[in-house]
Amino acid sequence: MRSITYSPAYTIVPTYECFNRCSYCNFRTDPGQDEWLSLYQAEQILKRLKSRHVIEILVLSGEVHPQNPRRKLWFDRIFFVCELALSMGFLPHTNAGILSFEEMSKLKTVNVSMGLMLEQMTPALLKTVHRHAPSKLPDVRLQQLAWAGELKIPFTTGLLLGIGEDEQDRIDTLEAIAQIHQQSQHIQEVILQPYSPGQKEAFSESAFQPNQLIELIKIARSILPDSISIQIPPNLVPDDLIACLDAGAQDLGGISPHDEVNPDYPHPKAEELQAKLAPYGYELVQRLPIYSHYDGWLSDRLRTSVNRYR
Repeated sequence: MRSITYSPAYTIVPTYECFNRCSYCNFRTDPGQDEWLSLYQAEQILKRLKSRHVIEILVLSGEVHPQNPRRKLWFDRIFFVCELALSMGFLPHTNAGILSFEEMSKLKTVNVSMGLMLEQMTPALLKTVHRHAPSKLPDVRLQQLAWAGELKIPFTTGLLLGIGEDEQDRIDTLEAIAQIHQQSQHIQEVILQPYSPGQKEAFSESAFQPNQLIELIKIARSILPDSISIQIPPNLVPDDLIACLDAGAQDLGGISPHDEVNPDYPHPKAEELQAKLAPYGYELVQRLPIYSHYDGWLSDRLRTSVNRYR
């Protein structure tokens, strides 16, 4: 049987507040309209997870503007949620939008891996879906991927599909990821995330079509090095999951009780996925949020935490 990997995960959100207003977003709230998660609340969540076989804590946050006086408080909240999760035996993975080099360097000490969706490299989207999203500048996001390589942070990135880009834009984005990876060999996974309509967004396009996704998986596999896993979200392609795996997808990402980015599309349970995959010759296999060949990049403290699971 061919192995398909996933991470037993849970998502913790320090805040939904975000200064970007991407028109397809079903996650954000306006700045000042969200009560930030306290460390006490985070600890209570983590305590409940101790008996639920969760390994990865995905710390997913809206963005506070770099010039906002609350930026340091926001960053410290993310850092200490990661520190708390690590101290309780979990493996943190942070995706908090655009960070400075110094912020990334500090978060590296309490995360086994990190991530940022590149989305699309075309600047054309700055006139449409990203018109009110200052941190969605393609070159700024690509810079963060490069910094992750310099800092030796195992990294996840990806494409958001069906938000106004064309086929060549997708190819250009995949090629940009492959080029960045060639410099530092640090990208673990590339997510191919099809746009899926939700209830909170202002964007009103139809979902990205499965036949386009299946074809793009084949293209991605031809562009990306074999060392990079292609990840697809199983809750967004329930009827086409097997076809996506047949096309070359290898990973299903973090399987969590709730998809914070796509709240209208609940995640299937791991047992349900295994039952669905087995008749087609696929075996669902747990993985950690850091692939084993990156373990040497970790500090002694992080490597000790990882080795408990290895």
